[in-house]
Amino acid sequence: MQAKAKPTTIIVGAGPGGLASAMLLAYSGVDVTVIEKEDAVGGRTKLVHKDGFTYDRGPTFFHFPEVIEQIFQAVGLDAHEELELMPLVDPSYRLVFGAGGHINATSNLDLMTERIRELSGDKNALGFEKYVKDNRKKLNLSKQCLQTPWTGPSNLFTKRAMRVAKVLKPWASVASDLRKNFDDERIRLAMSFQTKYLGMSPFHAPSLFTILAFLEYEHGIFHARGGLGSITPKLAKIAEGFGAKIRTSTPVKELIYEGKNVIGVKLENETIYADKVVVNADFAHAMTTLVPDEKRKKWSNKKLEKKGYSCSTYMLYLGMDKTYPDMPHHQIYASQRYEENLNDITNHKITWDDPSLYVQNACVTDPDLAPEGCSTLYVLVPVPNQHESINWDEIKDEYRDIVIKQMAKLGFDDVADHIVSETIVTPDDWGASDIYRGAVFNLTHNLGQMLWRRPQNRFEEAKNLYIVGGGTHPGSGLPTIFESARISSKLVCADLGLDPDWNGVSNWFPDVKKPKIKAKQSVSANRNQTTGEGHAA
Repeated sequence: MQAKAKPTTIIVGAGPGGLASAMLLAYSGVDVTVIEKEDAVGGRTKLVHKDGFTYDRGPTFFHFPEVIEQIFQAVGLDAHEELELMPLVDPSYRLVFGAGGHINATSNLDLMTERIRELSGDKNALGFEKYVKDNRKKLNLSKQCLQTPWTGPSNLFTKRAMRVAKVLKPWASVASDLRKNFDDERIRLAMSFQTKYLGMSPFHAPSLFTILAFLEYEHGIFHARGGLGSITPKLAKIAEGFGAKIRTSTPVKELIYEGKNVIGVKLENETIYADKVVVNADFAHAMTTLVPDEKRKKWSNKKLEKKGYSCSTYMLYLGMDKTYPDMPHHQIYASQRYEENLNDITNHKITWDDPSLYVQNACVTDPDLAPEGCSTLYVLVPVPNQHESINWDEIKDEYRDIVIKQMAKLGFDDVADHIVSETIVTPDDWGASDIYRGAVFNLTHNLGQMLWRRPQNRFEEAKNLYIVGGGTHPGSGLPTIFESARISSKLVCADLGLDPDWNGVSNWFPDVKKPKIKAKQSVSANRNQTTGEGHAA
């Protein structure tokens, strides 16, 4: 008797979300093919090598490891061991205030309380204790909302929504919510600058996101040995070990439709069919390049143009001929005119006077990222996404000089004399690498673009199509991108009639009725998986 063909899934894009999906699906018995246009996996979570120096291309903070821990547990592995995660004990990072003073953040909550007391007095120390208690409750109540797909406004009347409604105040921003606990603006900044992980201002981000800082204090921050970009090749290797096929240097030209059903992808010289297709790419770019406009009503080109998008980043990757052993791994400088700085970004203006910035001194933890006696400095400045009023080619060098001077406020006062390798990345560069408007954190996370109002994990405008990454629920940032991979993988498995054993990790969602699982005949068993060039018209 001929063995039944495995169900098939194509994953477009080998970013962290696509690779986590490949791991889960391949482990669950799906024939997975990952197709990546670049010559290496990772997307923005990859390493940059230049002149003997190694930098992270994008993310540098690895926090809230719970999601990736559970994904690895599902496939029988230990995330900390496989990814070589290293906790940053003290400080997790240093936050320097343009208004004066600094604080060394730590996941030791008693010590953090005392540091706040030393900087800002008893009232703010007591406020921090209440903040921790409140946000521990908020996180526990919001998990089911963040870890469950949303399909429409009717979900607001579910048990999970009713629970989180007790702590989520839709009328409040992060900044306003923090005022009840802290009267020192600097401490409010310490609990709110993390909204930049979403590409948003704390003055606009919904109050739910006070949990972002709490995650750092409660669960700590980690570095992956070799750089955070080292995790994606490891995810790829694990997925391949479970049978997934990964094709790099292979751009997808378009998704193939049969009515409203997505049935495969068209490459340069071939067509590949599959039962399910998962897109892990910048959402707006993917929609406007891979899917015909007439196939999209809710997410048409015209409507995408009107959506809100995150800020972008101006980057410096600096190779230094010296080390900075007394500087922490992570440092953030918060401008004295922080709110004005954020308003500039929203209004597509460049802050020339006292911009906020972030510097990673990774070699203090991981010296192998640079030649002996040298180090890398990764510098990030939040700036507006692409706009016709800003010509980065004209101003990027001048702005570089501003940024170098700003670094002195973090103690890097001799940088200009010790740079031996340098790379500048602007919003235009991000835009040129298939990121819509150079908005590196994707669609904004305001209430009008969250939950069911965000592109859904099981895409609502096509059948057999699933979305993974920062452009879908629950949003941007590595922990939520990994969560989107888990949500979408659960949906794919259920829709394929699979009920995999995930080693004690649930393969479905609390408070959501699970579809009856029954064996399904794979579509690909009756269709050639790959056809020749003649079918790729």
